[in-house]
Amino acid sequence: MEGTDVSELGETNAGALGQGDGPSLLEQYLSDPSHDYKTLKYGDVMDGVIMRIDRDEILVDIGSKSEGVVPAREFSNLTTEEKQDLSIGGTVLVFVVQPENQEGQAVVSIDRARQEKSWRKLQEIYEANDVIEAEVTNYNKGGLLVNLDGVRGFVPASQVSEIRGGDDASKQADMARLIGTSLPLKVIEINRHRNRLILSERQAVQERRDVMKEKLIEELKEGEVRKGRVSSICDFGAFVDIGGADGLVHLSELSWSRVRHPSEILKVGQEIDVYVLGINSQEKKIALSIKRTQAEPWSQVAAKYEVGQLVRGTVTQLANFGAFARIEDGIEGLIHVS
Repeated sequence: MEGTDVSELGETNAGALGQGDGPSLLEQYLSDPSHDYKTLKYGDVMDGVIMRIDRDEILVDIGSKSEGVVPAREFSNLTTEEKQDLSIGGTVLVFVVQPENQEGQAVVSIDRARQEKSWRKLQEIYEANDVIEAEVTNYNKGGLLVNLDGVRGFVPASQVSEIRGGDDASKQADMARLIGTSLPLKVIEINRHRNRLILSERQAVQERRDVMKEKLIEELKEGEVRKGRVSSICDFGAFVDIGGADGLVHLSELSWSRVRHPSEILKVGQEIDVYVLGINSQEKKIALSIKRTQAEPWSQVAAKYEVGQLVRGTVTQLANFGAFARIEDGIEGLIHVS
């Protein structure tokens, strides 16, 4: 063969087979895409076609010179239903663990492929500042554990709104109660190399509420009445959730009658009707009123009472010049000292 180049060999073969000026067998062989084998390296992620399914391993065609083998330990995270869904001829995503073993086969992993795909997706979610949902699978002393398609994430107890403060026993009870529930979460730290994923439920909830509040403020109109739920009580009034955003009912707007503290007439979780007093779009504040959902008592005094009528009242305040008596909520009169 010395001194003979490929083109000469092609011409000889072509002439022998009567192919004239057409491509040679060697050229056809070299140009056939089926003979372009992939060069594998650790960490490659690709689709493989399932060729055989055994109890201890799965053989897949990954376009290499030999089949890829998935040992049982590398598909152990699949659920029973997911294993049953695997079928010969089907496609499965795999991760190259070892380009070539002693038998000349590539060792690949379904579990690691899923995990790698999840890490990439989580990185995109982190960069996009998006919120995700995940189920709580377990907990430890510091917080909750969640599973995100093969990647284990950690939610510190301080980042979960439903975990109360106090002693360890109450925290543990709250965390145990959350197992199996789904939480909205925000990725606050991600490090693929250290296998570290930290999430926050508080930030996710707050961001959702901020979005809902902006939308609600755009829709709200002064003077309308909305249904709400008392979310918290303080000395100067009560905050009421009216559908994703809290508005303040000042102490003076709780009732037509005198109220010393909101807790006298309200409790957290109570459902009430509220009147929209004012909306501050710039500061994102909503002023509400409870008393304005009811008729102003003095507007009906003339119709209900007349001079000389005897009524029963409750003394509410004493002064040097007499006493004040309430005959119904919001209606007080003076009994002069004379």
